[in-house]
Amino acid sequence: MEKIALKLLGMINSQSQSGAYTLILGEVEGNRRLPILINGFEAQAILFHIEQIKIPRPLTHDLFKNFADIFGIEFKQVTISKFAQGIFYSTLLCDDGKEQKEIDSRTSDAIALAVRFNCPIFTYEDVMSAAGVSVDEEPDIDDLATGGIGNQSEGFDYDKFTVEELEEMMNEAIENEEYEKASQIRDMINKRKH
Repeated sequence: MEKIALKLLGMINSQSQSGAYTLILGEVEGNRRLPILINGFEAQAILFHIEQIKIPRPLTHDLFKNFADIFGIEFKQVTISKFAQGIFYSTLLCDDGKEQKEIDSRTSDAIALAVRFNCPIFTYEDVMSAAGVSVDEEPDIDDLATGGIGNQSEGFDYDKFTVEELEEMMNEAIENEEYEKASQIRDMINKRKH
């Protein structure tokens, strides 16, 4: 079966499930999108790596990448191989220099690792046909990348703080491992700077 190359376009708050996000993947050569519901932890793991937010200690996916690097394991590709009963199934193709092995993975973890290993993401036509959506025009990637994640915390007004104060608050949130709060403050800082 021929594989379809995908690219990560961004993520948005899930309208259907609290604390979840919709990861948006798009065909490299085409206009279909593959929306995948993921939880907040994986959403943060993906976003922090893409946005190059420095954290004091490695997250689980960073630890996994460090482990693979130390032992000479290379990630060749991620394949979203199946969509059944509303669940996406994925595999990681890994190479230790002697042989290649496929490892079963949750799709959210696979994407979090794909961005760290900078490896390609693929799927099959049956997955795109079952779960993909067509778009007539290119969405605003900036909106997709930060859509909803930069919303203000419940009842907290970041508008009254200067950019310098917000940067200090963001660093403090990172040190306290309050990553969702840190990403919200980061998005507020970005809005102010643009």
